[in-house]
Amino acid sequence: MPILSQIALPARLERLQAFLHLATQCARQQGLSDKKIHEIELVLEEALVNVFHYAYPGKDGEVEVICRTDPGGRLIIETIDTGLPFDPLSLEDPDLTLDVAERKVGGLGVYLMKILMDEVHYRREGNKNILTFVVYPK
Repeated sequence: MPILSQIALPARLERLQAFLHLATQCARQQGLSDKKIHEIELVLEEALVNVFHYAYPGKDGEVEVICRTDPGGRLIIETIDTGLPFDPLSLEDPDLTLDVAERKVGGLGVYLMKILMDEVHYRREGNKNILTFVVYPK
């Protein structure tokens, strides 16, 4: 699959905009709508902030974002880190029927990933967490 762009930077909040910019540029190159680009930015931000806050407790680490397309024209965005193993897709979806005050804290960002992207996959390869977002051509 051809790589459109990739970046690897320290897993720090001040680097968030660089990652989002890369994904936005890739999505624009694929002719995605502004709405879909905003959705990509939202889910990528959720994924990256989780890595920044929880993947490397007490130490520095790195995160990589890769944008590629597949032969079907799907945009594939991967986040890769070598932090603690964590499958965000293993979390239960939040109970949206409960009042906000009654809900457990957390999990809404992962839920948004699932409903806003066409596909979301997680896999652990060696010491790497690889979270993949797939966006179908429209």
